[in-house]
Amino acid sequence: MNLDLATIFGLLIGFVFVAIAIALGGDVAGFINPPSILIVIGGTFAITTVSFTIPEIMRAQGIVARMLVFKLPNASEEAKSMVELAQKARVNGILNIQADIDALNDTYVQQGLMLAIDGVNPEAVATIMEDDTESMMERHERTISILRRSAELAPAMGLIGTLIGLVQMLGNLSDPSAIGPAMAVALLTTLYGAILANMVFTPLASKMEKNSRAEVELRRIYATTVQSVAKQENPRQLEVMLNAILPPAGRVNVFN
Repeated sequence: MNLDLATIFGLLIGFVFVAIAIALGGDVAGFINPPSILIVIGGTFAITTVSFTIPEIMRAQGIVARMLVFKLPNASEEAKSMVELAQKARVNGILNIQADIDALNDTYVQQGLMLAIDGVNPEAVATIMEDDTESMMERHERTISILRRSAELAPAMGLIGTLIGLVQMLGNLSDPSAIGPAMAVALLTTLYGAILANMVFTPLASKMEKNSRAEVELRRIYATTVQSVAKQENPRQLEVMLNAILPPAGRVNVFN
């Protein structure tokens, strides 16, 4: 499993630093307030479902979880392997690369190459692969929208919790013992909302945007390869086309 350690490490170390700062203050338990957690986390989730649907939110959670676990392959390495595969198909024949296709880790390029082997019209294969990529982009954009919306709502729910705490505090000024818990709700909801928005939802949305662009680039490499193999083009030509997709620093050179 190719883990995306940067995302996992970044989230963990951020919360660790906050936890250390709290612990140095000497009162960790004072930062745990169930009513504040209920208002911010529960409220953010509930109001997010107003803008979207529960199935969309559940699918988005799966996409985010996948992003946290899996790291995308290196585009340059994939381009090099695609050129080598195209060269093998040209030398041995497209029907003799079945084992190489089965060894690929990406079902997107596997499906495209299998359609090419089956003799499907290259234009039809291109349409299928483009439609698949568009569907993927729509899913990613929806997930990013959910994360952005949650990032907007979390501080707002924190503000609502602050107002609730202040109302409770002002309504119990005659009872000094009630002022502390009410003030805790008022302050901690703002803290929880800020943490969720700035340490969870916004970074994840930004990472999702970056990963989506990288995956689209990978799919362009795969789709270009499938088209080249289906049309039985010269692998040197494929190398030039893939280098046009890659940034200058990542371009491949297989034949020299």
